[in-house]
Amino acid sequence: MPSPAPAPVPPAPVPAGRRLPLPRLPRSPRRGKQHGDHAPWRSLRHRSMRWWSAANLVSNAGTWMQLTVQNLLVLQITGSAAATGLSLSVQAAPGLLMGLFGGAVVDRWPRKVTAAVSQAALGLVAFTTAALVAFGELNVGILMALAAVTGLIATVDGPACALLGNDLVPVKDVPSAIAVGSLVHSVGRLAGTALAAVAVAFLGTASAYAANGLSFLFVAAVIPFLRPVQAPPAPTPAAPQVPVPGSSHRPGSAREGLAFFMRRPRLMALAGITGLSAVFGRNYGLTLAVLVTGPLQAGAAAFGTVSTVLAVGGMAGAVLAARLRSPSVRLVGALAAAGGLLQAVAGFSPSLAILLIMVLPMAVVESVSDTAGTTVLQTDPPAHMRGRVLGVWRSASTVWGLMGPPLLGLLMELAGARGTLAVGGLLIAGAVGAGALLHHRRHTPAAVLPELTGPALPPTAVTRPETLRAAA
Repeated sequence: MPSPAPAPVPPAPVPAGRRLPLPRLPRSPRRGKQHGDHAPWRSLRHRSMRWWSAANLVSNAGTWMQLTVQNLLVLQITGSAAATGLSLSVQAAPGLLMGLFGGAVVDRWPRKVTAAVSQAALGLVAFTTAALVAFGELNVGILMALAAVTGLIATVDGPACALLGNDLVPVKDVPSAIAVGSLVHSVGRLAGTALAAVAVAFLGTASAYAANGLSFLFVAAVIPFLRPVQAPPAPTPAAPQVPVPGSSHRPGSAREGLAFFMRRPRLMALAGITGLSAVFGRNYGLTLAVLVTGPLQAGAAAFGTVSTVLAVGGMAGAVLAARLRSPSVRLVGALAAAGGLLQAVAGFSPSLAILLIMVLPMAVVESVSDTAGTTVLQTDPPAHMRGRVLGVWRSASTVWGLMGPPLLGLLMELAGARGTLAVGGLLIAGAVGAGALLHHRRHTPAAVLPELTGPALPPTAVTRPETLRAAA
């Protein structure tokens, strides 16, 4: 027979004037977890991402070392500013013509292998250029050929490295990874520009190209040791994909990627928003330079200050954007419209001080918008289509880059710097607002009421079944 349960012990009496102590509840882990999920640097918790960011910092510094001296080298060889512009166009041309095919290559080959090979190839081009410069054998024809080869390799290297970086973190941390990459790019630009001046002064122009070649080899050496968190998609030959509905293109083809992009409303909306912003709202190196040196009657030093504020705002925006988890096209549109309105107001700045106040939020909004849009672009398509989607995007962005400066130059001839900033900003905000309104109307179901005969009924009566039966 079990023993009886012991009687409960009554609580001890509490002295008069004292309160009962409240029980100490365990701290909810939800708040800390949410804070960790939104931390700007959360992508760096992954070891491979830390190595990848360090490699990209070295690579960006080397790239900007080369870019800093490249235009001066072309001028030195040719003595023509037109030749300098032509070399830049030749390097950009493969992105326009071959971007889609480069993306198809990324979808067909393993990403780590593709990125390592493309980085090694870019390093070989940089070393070749350095040797030709050192021995005085570089001429215009060879220079243009090397620029074209660099642009061709970049059509594969760009999407391969971007998608490989995303594979190193969970999907929820992709915005943080992209924002960290933006900060790495900015820091690498500053470091590379400073190092280029030192290297050229002590070692000559060829040293900048050699340093860039070494930076590419460093990235290629790091890639084999990276461990993706997201499983990369199997290459197309090993795992055939189902063709895009309504498309006769074979799986894995470049044309299938274009068809997929054109049939994806989110991607088309993102392309429209980004294209408008790129053409009418982001060429601040041109529009703000004319505004500062023209209507505001300031000099080159003042525009340098404006450029510094733009850089600081871009870094601050990257930190804010790193806190995003799942940005949407709607967010990109709202940020683009806000940036357009800020640009329009900045166009009428009466002084340099007011312009600097406006430029800072413009740069922040642009940076957050860029990170949000890039995240959507790189995560919305299925894994086996992302290389081709980025290839289509590269071709489209090359068109925007070529269209923007001439169009803005013509507009400034007609409306001036202030008018160009105002018209461009209002055009962006108006187009985004019109698109959002059209989307809302298309996706808002109309209220369907039964057809009634006889006298009209009050609105409250329509919802009552007995009233509808009586009316029938």
